Amino acid sequence: MKRWLSAAAVAATFAFGAANAQTNWTISHPLPTANTHYGAGATAFKEAVERLTNNRIRVTIQRNDNEREMIESMQIGTLDAAITSTGPIGNFVPDVRIVDIPFLFRDYDHARGVLDSQIGQDLLARFTPRGIIALAWTENGFRNLTNSRREVNSPDDVRGLKVRTMENQVHMRAFSTLGALPTPMAFSELVPALQQGTVDGQENPLSVIIGNNLNQVQRFISLTRHVYSPAVVMMAPSSFTRLSAADQALVRQAAAIAAKAQRDKVSSDEASGVEELRRRGMTVNTNVDTAKFVEALRPAFAEFGREFGADKIAAIQNWKP
Repeated sequence: MKRWLSAAAVAATFAFGAANAQTNWTISHPLPTANTHYGAGATAFKEAVERLTNNRIRVTIQRNDNEREMIESMQIGTLDAAITSTGPIGNFVPDVRIVDIPFLFRDYDHARGVLDSQIGQDLLARFTPRGIIALAWTENGFRNLTNSRREVNSPDDVRGLKVRTMENQVHMRAFSTLGALPTPMAFSELVPALQQGTVDGQENPLSVIIGNNLNQVQRFISLTRHVYSPAVVMMAPSSFTRLSAADQALVRQAAAIAAKAQRDKVSSDEASGVEELRRRGMTVNTNVDTAKFVEALRPAFAEFGREFGADKIAAIQNWKP
């Protein structure tokens, strides 16, 4: 596992006294480049924290890290902050898995509204007993299926495909129900796996597909929009609780700024993404039979209802502003 320097390890007191000490944090995210939605979120967090604290807290951005390891590192205090998808979070905060159910959200307004409502805030509160401070919901985006073998129009086309998924039991169960062969792996392992044929395809939002040039290793994309993938701005309790109440409020404000910046980048990529992927040579299918996918997933939906509570799922589906 990579080692990060925590704020506790690098905070220093200079001649001006303890009140003027500068604290150095590291925030990490899972993508390798800065010009992505995660890069936008992390950059906005860095700039807002430094501006709001008058540079009493300085932030370094670290990229291309394993999401599970980031979460574990915050729990033990060797990483200060991170922005990750909910993909692996359910392994640490099981209640969060409910938001990963396929076809739960109608569109971006619905998803963002639910997560910013009391429903979402109650879920964020579940992080604290698990050793993570969840500051704000942001997003990864609606996930779409790519592969190197064939166009996907209906569930029949998914059957038999080896599909890389996140380490997420809800996603894996859904793909198994469709007859695919879900293969969980860290994002950092994805491109080699696609190049070597270990997996046939993967599923990610347009922002991830474009920002990581997955068109170079995948021929087909179908706009299945099968899962809305949230992300969370998080901190290590060891770093956050060390702050004064006033500084904690400033950091929460910075997290809200970061969350909006990341969502704005997702919106921008969604608006231009299809044409960009076509320009890069991908075969883009926009006529996916979503109703057939929903019907094929009914056995999985029944399981999710028993696991998470049909009433809680309905509250999310029926939410209105």
